[in-house]
Amino acid sequence: MKYTVILEREEDGGYHAFAPALHGCHTQGDTLDEAVENMREAMKLYIDSLSAAGEPFPEEDIYVKPIEVAA
Repeated sequence: MKYTVILEREEDGGYHAFAPALHGCHTQGDTLDEAVENMREAMKLYIDSLSAAGEPFPEEDIYVKPIEVAA
């Protein structure tokens, strides 16, 4: 399964990561690699909990498109 993950640099260091299609699935890491690995684990736990509850897996319906705006 693949889901889009957004990684944001934190002002005080590290990264915040979340998967918009997996509501409430967030994590963080001190480095980009750590945030990605933590997100992979968080997503696995999220999917496992859906499976255990017999709930369907979310379908991704997200489009990411950079849009240029004049400053």
